[in-house]
Amino acid sequence: MALKPDRIELLTDVSFFMNSTATRGGVASVVTGGVGVSMDDATAVVAYAAVASGAKPVGVLLNDVVDLDLTRQHINWHKDEVQVGGKVTLLRQGQVTTNLVAGSPAAGADAYVANNGVISTTQASGAVKVGQFLSAVDSNGYAKVSVNL
Repeated sequence: MALKPDRIELLTDVSFFMNSTATRGGVASVVTGGVGVSMDDATAVVAYAAVASGAKPVGVLLNDVVDLDLTRQHINWHKDEVQVGGKVTLLRQGQVTTNLVAGSPAAGADAYVANNGVISTTQASGAVKVGQFLSAVDSNGYAKVSVNL
């Protein structure tokens, strides 16, 4: 689990699709922005950017994106899973407690997008600020982050 349930969701976005598996709690970036404002525009795709430089973060992923054989089992709705290629929920403004953190943050430190959707205390060349850390990393590897995108 990459996100703890204690979160504040002030603004979420459900207009993007995700075509690869991912664990919730990281920062998703635009792969293709789509061609219109339609909610069913399949070309509006996000993913965890392999390299932070040049990534265009959209929000923190709030769903687990899984690749299941749906003829043999169903999506686990209690875990808020989404099938690969489906719509995902992205947190644009709010607060999360995640373990997808790099570095040793302190409360008040700036939070930047890093490689593979991780949230970092150090700004890589061209990386975008996604918010602010509200705590240090606890003994289980989780930190509280205020997100503002």
